[in-house]
Amino acid sequence: MQFETGMVVRSKKGRDKGRFYMVCGSSGALVLVTDGCRRTLDAPKAKNPIHLAPTRTVLRGTASVSDSEIRKALSEFTDRIALPKEVM
Repeated sequence: MQFETGMVVRSKKGRDKGRFYMVCGSSGALVLVTDGCRRTLDAPKAKNPIHLAPTRTVLRGTASVSDSEIRKALSEFTDRIALPKEVM
């Protein structure tokens, strides 16, 4: 699976299982993701691509996006799915 900048993905493995992120780049074989809250654009999380599930949504205009705009966009996904309290 090819991950592109701005794509919304869901974590399938790890302590952050079930959380939604936006792809903000890549570093070698890893994908850099951000949620605008715990993982900001300044400190993205590096994830193995096999631990990510892509969605059909790609956020456009991500070249000059801020952390608050990312949080707002991803909140629509977390509002649709009830996550366990330990994931949030």
